[in-house]
Formats: sequence, structure tokens, C-alpha cells
Amino acid sequence: MNFATQQSPVDALPRFAVCLAAYNGMAFITEQIESILGQSRVDVQLFISVDQSSDGTEHRLTEWAKTESRLTLLSTGQRFGGAGPNFYRLLREVDLTGFDYSCFADQDDLWHSEKLWRACQLMRSKGAAGYSSNFTAFWPSGRERFVNKAWPQREWDYLFESAGPGCTYVLDRGLALAVQALVRGADGKLLRIDFHDWLVYAFARSRHYTWIIDDWPSLKYRQHGQNQIGVNTGWQAFRLRVQKILNGYGFEQSCLIADVIGASPLLIVQRGLLGGRSGCLWLALQARACRRKPLDQLWFFLSCVALALRKPLAKGGA
Repeated sequence: MNFATQQSPVDALPRFAVCLAAYNGMAFITEQIESILGQSRVDVQLFISVDQSSDGTEHRLTEWAKTESRLTLLSTGQRFGGAGPNFYRLLREVDLTGFDYSCFADQDDLWHSEKLWRACQLMRSKGAAGYSSNFTAFWPSGRERFVNKAWPQREWDYLFESAGPGCTYVLDRGLALAVQALVRGADGKLLRIDFHDWLVYAFARSRHYTWIIDDWPSLKYRQHGQNQIGVNTGWQAFRLRVQKILNGYGFEQSCLIADVIGASPLLIVQRGLLGGRSGCLWLALQARACRRKPLDQLWFFLSCVALALRKPLAKGGA
């Protein structure tokens, strides 16, 4: 089922389709939605898909949608098993053609009121089709931490990292419709890609869309025990990161993304990702072209060497 909208008049405020994926979100989703609907100088329509929940999220949103015309709840009762498949469902079903911009939202953040307005102004001034930004992570204790994602983009960074959290993303109409066509036409490999934001950034860069990463923190990124993806801080996060590197998970995701976006013929994929032990060592020497942040480039180099010493990377991300 598609959810169609009317095209806005030429002189209207810029129209944004905000796609929010929810699951057991009662603790924080009200604040998140209020911060989205409270965006200044833009026209917002919020579309929500709920992974079948047990805390009353569906009922809360059903009742809210009855009195808020800017909130559309997609049919409930489906199980997705993760944020990625839930966002892919939104991309398949929401009709994005009547909007100037489309973006993603988590269920537990706090958006600054100028978030969407600033994004569209920067995109227009720089001729960009895609946008992401820095953010401020915050914890229940009151602790806050500024997180910088606005490092210079590299030749192949899009195959090894996203442009930041998907909740900071904004896509213009052309890019949004191209991503939607990709998702609608993809086969079963799509559901094996766990990171919708990484996929979107990779697709945009591989198709030579201009993407900007804003140094302004556009939202407060809530950290709590139920985060599916959070900020990499502490020894626990470090240990999990090492485990994922040594079992080849990250490179397997890279191979899947390259396959789905049609980037498999690239040298970085054929010689590097699919090159076994020698490919990992070759990738290590390409670290500066594969990650944006200097510290991450060093980490990437060491990870490639560790993988080469441990075992060859599985072909095709299998």
C-alpha cells in the first residue's frame, strides 16, 4: 500500500517526509515526535512503521494519529526484527513523490527546531542531494558528548562507513526516489544489510550525488540500554567492535552493500574485499581512502592486518 500526498504549491514551505521506525518506544517516542512536529519554517508529514511491540506503542500512535493530521501510522502487526528492515518497509510503502525532501528518524532522539530548515538551506546553497550532520550524544545521567562526523569524505569511505546516524539524513526528491527504486527492486540480499543509513550513503556516493556532512549538531542522540546502534564508548563497545572485525562482519556488510548498489566491479571490491588474505593486506594500505577520520584510518589499517592474519575474507559476503 502506498500513502500518496498532494504536491505543494510553488510558494509553500519546503515539504518533508519524515520516516520513523519504532519498536517498544513508549519511553521516549512522545518527546521525539513532538520535536519533529515542532520543526520551524518547514512543512512536515511524519510516517511511522512499528515493529510489533509489547508496550502499547501501536495503541499510543493509533490514538495520536486520529487527532494529528501530520502523523500517518502504517498498518501494524508486522515483525521486522531490526531497524533496517523496518526502514526498508517505510521506503517501499511511503509515496515520496509529493515531497521536496525525505529523511529518517529514530524513536528516542530530540531534534533541534531548526534541523530540517538548516539542512534544506545548506543543500540548496551547495547543490547537494544528500545531507547528514554532527550530533550530541546524551545519557540519562545528564552527561553529553559532541560527536564529530564531519571529516572530509574519501574516495571509498562509503563502502566502509555511513555518513553518520541515519537520523541526521536528509535526501532531496531525486535522491529519495532513486533510493526508493533501489529498495523496491532489490532481492533478498537487502534484508541482510543491517544498516539502512550506510546503504543510502553508499548508493548516493556510488551514483555521484553530492553529499554534505554538516559540522553543526542537528539533534541530541539519546543513549540508553535499548539502543540498537549507539555511540562507540567504553570497553564493552570496544570489545564488541573487535569481535565484529575479527569475524569479518563489517567487510561482509561492505560486500553486500557493494553488490546491491552495483559497485562490485570496483577495484576496491575485487582486489580488496574479495581478495582473501592478500586483499586484506592491500586494503590496509588503502586506509586513508577508506575511512574519513584519521583515528579510524589507523583502526582500519590494524583491522585489515588482523583479518589477514586470522583468516581470508569470505567471498561475496557469505
